Amino acid sequence: EEKHLHLVCALTDICFYGSQGQFPITQNVTVVEGGTANMTCRVDYNDNTSLQWSNPAQQTLFFGDKKALRDHRIELVRASSQELTIRINDVSLSDEGQYTCSLFTMPVKTTKAFLTVLGVPSRPEITGFTKPAMEKDEITLTCTTSGSKPAANIRWFRNDKEVQGTLEVNATGKSFTVKSSLQFHVDKRDDGVAYTCSVEHVSLSNPYMTTEVLEVHYAPQLEITHSQILPQEGQYFKLECVSIGNPIPEPVLWSKDGGELPDIERMIVEGRELTITTLNKTDNGTYRCEASNHMGTSSAEYLLFVYGNFIPPSISRCLLSDPNALGQHGPDHALIGGVVAVVVFITLCLIIVLGRYLARHKGTYLTHEAKGAEDAPDADTAIINAEGNHVHAEEKKEYFI
Repeated sequence: EEKHLHLVCALTDICFYGSQGQFPITQNVTVVEGGTANMTCRVDYNDNTSLQWSNPAQQTLFFGDKKALRDHRIELVRASSQELTIRINDVSLSDEGQYTCSLFTMPVKTTKAFLTVLGVPSRPEITGFTKPAMEKDEITLTCTTSGSKPAANIRWFRNDKEVQGTLEVNATGKSFTVKSSLQFHVDKRDDGVAYTCSVEHVSLSNPYMTTEVLEVHYAPQLEITHSQILPQEGQYFKLECVSIGNPIPEPVLWSKDGGELPDIERMIVEGRELTITTLNKTDNGTYRCEASNHMGTSSAEYLLFVYGNFIPPSISRCLLSDPNALGQHGPDHALIGGVVAVVVFITLCLIIVLGRYLARHKGTYLTHEAKGAEDAPDADTAIINAEGNHVHAEEKKEYFI
């Protein structure tokens, strides 16, 4: 045998000692379902020995340039002594598996190449939306995609923030069906929120996404805003009943002190606004707005206190520095009355004390001339002291105007 090889080498100048250069080379191939797979087999040296491709079922596809299997999807790309390349069009999941390239030497040399077919996931669908949802309801949103291989990954987003769902993967033949669920209690903050399901897979350059916007019905909430921080007599004044709710609460009803508005000529209602054209003291009181929808009824109140044309600077500074000091409650009449009562009481006490002091001081001064008689040991001495003091009485006279 060795002599035979030397003879071939001498005649052809090509030496294959032990056929070391004759070994087929292949590569694994990955393709997306529906795509095209090119399967290539090469040899570095070949003495015109034929190459052959076989499928995972060991069916011959091509033997050299001769097609062996009747499958219109499979075609020849290149056939030579050193290469055999075939193409499989419209690849399906069933085409996946181990393909064999054979070089018909003695003995036959083979190399395996694995064809991986990626199953493309379907576009996701979201179920479980009830339109509309009611506040405090518990709902479950489910996102489903099928046909992926390997199994796709699902992510949830609440607006732009990711939230965690519960993942479920089921095999369906050679592909997978993937589901992810979100379960939560609905509140008014979910109204208008976009829930997005994103499907990610190795076969996709960009994720598949689908979005649903949640509509939530909830009871109204009301608040009254006012146009003036310091409402004064003669001013134009407006109250607005600001409401949130779904459906929009209608209509808005206004009342004063538990009854109807007393002066409909000056108190004009337009939709959610109550306008008092010219304020006066009779407008003081509690104003209430009320609105409802099928989820419930709500109300808000505003305590109006109309100031005169002159407002003490201290009150003005307080309210301007803190507009909420008046806010929805108006001035605290009990507090103001208590302060006034204390001031009056202190003033009366001062007047009484001052009057008694002046009266006592005046009596002592008029008898001051007899001061020397107070310390005399007997009546005679007291008379003498008193007369002595009387001599100088003219010097001690004072006049009061």
